[in-house]
Amino acid sequence: MTPVHFSFTSAFILGLMGLAFHRTHLLSALLCLEGMMLSLFIALALWALQFESTGFSAAPMLLLAFSACEASAGLALLVATARTHGTDRLQNLNLLQC
Repeated sequence: MTPVHFSFTSAFILGLMGLAFHRTHLLSALLCLEGMMLSLFIALALWALQFESTGFSAAPMLLLAFSACEASAGLALLVATARTHGTDRLQNLNLLQC
């Protein structure tokens, strides 16, 4: 395993572990998701550069576009949750009370 491969794998695993174990606030969960998406974007971009394939060069940009859409939807959910519940703590959110 190359050091570059190890660094992107560990960045993705750290984001996944942060999402799984530190779910106190919605903002921290969204930041962990963004970290995972950015590590995937950089890994896909370097993979496309390494193999010098022109057909695969659009995949990182597509992933970045989906990541931007995911971030905007997450921010909208964060604002709506903060307005309705007064906090972004995930323990206070109950889907049965909505």
